[in-house]
Amino acid sequence: MELEQINSRLAGKPPIEVIDWAVELDKKAILTTTFGPFSAVILHMVTRKYPDMPVVWIDSGYNTRETYLTAEKIMKDLNLNMHIYTPILTSARRDALMNGIPEVNSDEHRLFTWEVKLEPFQRVMNTMKPGVWLTAIRKDETDFRKSLDIVSMGPNGILKVAPLFNWTELDMEEYLYENDLPQVEEYYDPTKAQTNRECGLHTMN
Repeated sequence: MELEQINSRLAGKPPIEVIDWAVELDKKAILTTTFGPFSAVILHMVTRKYPDMPVVWIDSGYNTRETYLTAEKIMKDLNLNMHIYTPILTSARRDALMNGIPEVNSDEHRLFTWEVKLEPFQRVMNTMKPGVWLTAIRKDETDFRKSLDIVSMGPNGILKVAPLFNWTELDMEEYLYENDLPQVEEYYDPTKAQTNRECGLHTMN
């Protein structure tokens, strides 16, 4: 089926039905997380029905203390099948070489983004070789994401599926509350640095 037909078919479906559709494609599926705000929603939603789903976390090494502690709690509480990828260089070594996190939109920041997020994700693609990528992106998060849909094409020809694409922040808050899931308040992504800016992961070809 063409993407337009697929998205037309899935439009208005509850997230769990989109997840079921993606899993039933019978291609290797992975679920990615940042362990940032609302991350527990899709982690809970997917793994309560598919407990063996591989969960990939690109740990940049620049997360807040609260993010690391909350991540550990979620991993243990949900018994996640974790696959953690980290940059080749440690954050301390990179900070010394780059004199901290480079200015946004500079060539050095583009290199920084490649090293801490895009290169590790490319390793995920090369080693795990997934055919389906489940992601928690929503259309109300950035201008770029408004241009996507529930299903789109990602890097390496992977089918990127966003079950929560049409959910609002209120929907996410209600799911957290109803399922007694933790929420990260102090979170920082150095590759985005600014609201409504992409980190590069979802713009990879």
